[in-house]
Amino acid sequence: MSTAPDLTAAIARLFVYPVKSCAGIEVREALLTETGFDLDRAWMVVDEHGTFVSQRELPRMALVRPQIRLSDVVLRAPGMLALHLQIDTVEEPVKVRVWDDEVQAYDMGAVAAQWFSDFLGRKLRLVRFDPEQRRLASREWTGDAEAPNQFQDGYPLLVTSTASLDLLNAKLAAAGHGDVGIERFRPNIVLSGLEAHDEDRLEAIRIAADDGEVQLRPVKPCSRCTIPDVDPATAQTGHAVGDTLQGYRRDPVLDGAVTFAMNAIIVTGVDRTLRVGQPVAATIRF
Repeated sequence: MSTAPDLTAAIARLFVYPVKSCAGIEVREALLTETGFDLDRAWMVVDEHGTFVSQRELPRMALVRPQIRLSDVVLRAPGMLALHLQIDTVEEPVKVRVWDDEVQAYDMGAVAAQWFSDFLGRKLRLVRFDPEQRRLASREWTGDAEAPNQFQDGYPLLVTSTASLDLLNAKLAAAGHGDVGIERFRPNIVLSGLEAHDEDRLEAIRIAADDGEVQLRPVKPCSRCTIPDVDPATAQTGHAVGDTLQGYRRDPVLDGAVTFAMNAIIVTGVDRTLRVGQPVAATIRF
């Protein structure tokens, strides 16, 4: 790696979320594509108007657990038969809305729609992101860099650290609450070896992948809604996590919004594979 790093770390955990706002999959390795990890947020659940739904209003989405296989993704949920999504199969083209963006997608058909409608108790459809669509992250935060993503909230990758979660859990314990897992924050990359919230200060993250260097740039703190208060094991909702974060994570960069983890874009390394244990060198933004 070319310049001396300010900090060194390692990849501790990796996660992929095939269906937006459903459970993630912890993986040992992940292929980096132009839009983030392969198959990350490739599918999304939408309402009758084509607008995405999430655990904010439907916390039971946390109980939909995907499994990635060679040619399909299998979704399982309590009391439901498994739903198989062929990775290379799409149905009717549709327009859908994710936050302020209207994008082209493909409807995944009646069986998938009925499966989600039955499990979540509302009339819903499942859609697949159109790979020909180019949805870019906000230039307000990426500057001159074009950062395409699929159905992510707005950026290709989310990065945090084990130390940041440890600090939160220490504060939860001091207030008489139990520990929570990193799954509540839905990161793609979790780093070990940093101090708590060092990720907030990083200018560049350089990862020594087997097939060459990957460079990521954290660009925007991730503001937090109610999803970290959804228990991923039970879909029960609470308020301890949000209340605790309010006490020490109000971010002046985002007008006092509560933040945890950093949205990151890919500078170099598309088509390279990240693996748990790979060394990381980072420079600090001063």
